[in-house]
Amino acid sequence: MNHADKILRLKEQIEAVSGSAPLGLAKDTSNLFRDRKQTPKHKLDVRQFNEVLEINADERWAEVEGMTPYVKLVDAMLEKGLMPAVVPQLKSITIGGAAAGVGIEATSFRYGLVHETLQELEILLPDGRIVLASPGNAHSDLFYGFPNSYGTLGYALKLKALAVPVKPYVEVRHTRFDNPAEFFRAIEAACRGDGDFVDGVVFGPGELVLSQARFVDSAPWTSDYTYEKIYYRSLRERDSDYLTTRDYIWRWDTDWFWCSKNLGAQNPLIRRLLGRKRLNSVFYTKMMRFNSRWGLTRRLDRLLGLHRESVIQDVDIPLSSAAAFLDFFQREIGIAPIWVCPVRPYRKDAHFTLFPMRDELYLNFGFWDVVRRRHAFEPGRHNRLVENKVTELGGIKSLYSDSFFDEEAFWRIYDGAAYRELKQKYDARGRARNLYQKCVLRQ
Repeated sequence: MNHADKILRLKEQIEAVSGSAPLGLAKDTSNLFRDRKQTPKHKLDVRQFNEVLEINADERWAEVEGMTPYVKLVDAMLEKGLMPAVVPQLKSITIGGAAAGVGIEATSFRYGLVHETLQELEILLPDGRIVLASPGNAHSDLFYGFPNSYGTLGYALKLKALAVPVKPYVEVRHTRFDNPAEFFRAIEAACRGDGDFVDGVVFGPGELVLSQARFVDSAPWTSDYTYEKIYYRSLRERDSDYLTTRDYIWRWDTDWFWCSKNLGAQNPLIRRLLGRKRLNSVFYTKMMRFNSRWGLTRRLDRLLGLHRESVIQDVDIPLSSAAAFLDFFQREIGIAPIWVCPVRPYRKDAHFTLFPMRDELYLNFGFWDVVRRRHAFEPGRHNRLVENKVTELGGIKSLYSDSFFDEEAFWRIYDGAAYRELKQKYDARGRARNLYQKCVLRQ
């Protein structure tokens, strides 16, 4: 079925909708890490919007449907010697999801966030209309307002994305630091260099690793981190490494960065029992949702007398405040490891309404674990500490996980006035929840 036929079938679904319940999507994937209240919705089946439509190697762009997972898009583009300019770390993320959320990777110091690499969006609005939004057309306000909107302004059915050339292999070099200030200075210097990828990991106080990588035509050997070997451990063990380009792109997926440890998947015996096919973000996400539904780890912690809070966040902090944030985080939260990824806006003249960034270098800190304490604390305490510190330091956080902002602070950060104008223009009947309702109140 071609894209036009899928649109016709979708319109038939929309025309059959009756009642005032909001529209939602019937789909198989989600990378949101917040529980949601179950409310009545008209579910539109968009699972068929999952194809790569065209790749133009000469002009370096790809046209792709919104429900296409990045693993499928990457494979199609690698065959033509290309990759998306920014590929989020997990195979299960869809390009439409990355456009409505915020996607980042180790190319972001050069190309910014996923939404900055998009050239146009075909969007299904909450009222059932379908519009094409691009920087220069009548819906440019929606183009710039769509990122970080999480479905509250519509869903991307088709996208046109920037492509960049690749080589067959990637050479990686790891540099270790015991001083955060030196680590952050080295990141800044690496971002001024001619490498292709820059990211790092903080394993704990006094143990920080900067990874710089570049495409190469040949490799003396290649490492395989898709089964028995674990990529993040190699940062402590190796000074240099070589991977195929595909394996490098998905280096974090096999172990969900390091979060597979929560399933015992880093135990060699359990790893073999799971097998290569289950070592990936798709399987881990299913297991995480199963645990969330049945509360297995919550019950275990309760039996052990522990109080717990999930702190699963990505926050972007100006480089000048990175040391202050890391010091706060290690002192007050204590989760490790922490992923560190530099990002600088790619489109210098663009203002993305719901995720504003200045033209300077930021560091994304990614931390995804549970805080456990022997003493009781109020719900959301550690997430609120993070939110307050991010705001204090002039940073901004993604909204894919739990948020606890009060409503006034939320709309001050995420430009409530501009958002209300967008809602009035593109969802005047309120068929979709607003951003605060969805991301903080979890409706």
